Amino acid sequence: MTDRAGTPAEPDPPAPGDGAAGEAEAADATAGAPEEAGAGGGPGEPRRRHWLRWTALGVSVAVLGAAGAGWWFYRKLDDNITTDTTAADELRRYEKERPPASSSAARNILLIGSDTRSGEGNERYGRDKGTQRSDTVILLHLAAGKGSATAVSLPRDLMVTVPSCREPDGSRTREQFAQFNLAFEVGGTACTIRTVEKLTGTRVDHHMVIDFQGFKKMVDAVNGVEVCLKEPVDDADAHLKLPAGRQTLHGEQALGFVRARKSLGNGSDTERMDRQQQFLGALVNKVQSNGVLLNPAKLYPVLDAATKSITTDAGLDSLRDLYDLARSMRAIPTERVQFLTVPRRPYTYNANRDELVQPAASQLFRQLREDRPVVVEPGEPREKDEDRKPDAEAPPSPAPTPTFTGRSAAEGVCS
Repeated sequence: MTDRAGTPAEPDPPAPGDGAAGEAEAADATAGAPEEAGAGGGPGEPRRRHWLRWTALGVSVAVLGAAGAGWWFYRKLDDNITTDTTAADELRRYEKERPPASSSAARNILLIGSDTRSGEGNERYGRDKGTQRSDTVILLHLAAGKGSATAVSLPRDLMVTVPSCREPDGSRTREQFAQFNLAFEVGGTACTIRTVEKLTGTRVDHHMVIDFQGFKKMVDAVNGVEVCLKEPVDDADAHLKLPAGRQTLHGEQALGFVRARKSLGNGSDTERMDRQQQFLGALVNKVQSNGVLLNPAKLYPVLDAATKSITTDAGLDSLRDLYDLARSMRAIPTERVQFLTVPRRPYTYNANRDELVQPAASQLFRQLREDRPVVVEPGEPREKDEDRKPDAEAPPSPAPTPTFTGRSAAEGVCS
């Protein structure tokens, strides 16, 4: 019997009551029927194809999940960053008086450590008076070709000309000769950048501002930084109590170490800047030597801490921008990452303030402007040519590369 011409009819279903007999017949029929041939033919092929389909589906889900997680992490890190548009708006008003941008691929980044007491966790360091000063300012010069990085500390007590700046309430200050960190207090980042540019003649391309909490998170993200102390330290103002010897400092201790002034060394701000440079050098060295930049599991906590901690200009306010910056730093050997303080001495009219040493300071600023090598050595600078007695028989020689007192990241704090 057929349903229609040329088409065999379906077998009749077992009649009610056939039960086991019907099932047995069906089983016999199934056992005797050949397996359906697939593309490759042969028994078991449908099962393999079924397994491959599920495997492909599982891999697809895993890939999509990883991509989704990656995108989530990217967006999270990207959204952590705070963009400072106020500084850019103010700097545009004074574009004509700013130094020209470098014609090379060199970049100058101003790093500002804010001592603000506002914000979560910062109130323990003092009463919030609604103002902030630049506890640390470093001009970071990245040479074209990624061959070197030079970090120049600018003393907060350096006497400089602070230009007329816009205050938070919209009023303007008068130009004044004052200590350097006043610029950040009265006019914020834009005023500090303009002060640095007038002082150095060097264009600031980008800036980053980090507060106390941000610094601590960065240190914790790399699992602490090793230091060596000749004597025990007990400094209530810096919230620091440490035994003598080699040890690893984490967030709160690390912050106290770089902030301490009265209990370490001679109590001068210059010595504190030297200690900050040593610590930052050790931090850079650890990041590079531990493979943090090449290991996603180690890199993510560092990026998370960094992006939560900084306020930056629009040119560095994305994860891609910061990654490119980190990649540039990774390409520089630690011995070519250098730290120094601008040549300074006690101010003539107030020993508690600083003034530039000339012509050494101008030489340093020229090297940065022209993207020329900056040579740093520990201890005192070498004898300068102008200090030597002229030799009438000696032929004239080209001007030597100036040398400055400083250190490299390869030395670390315990060197």
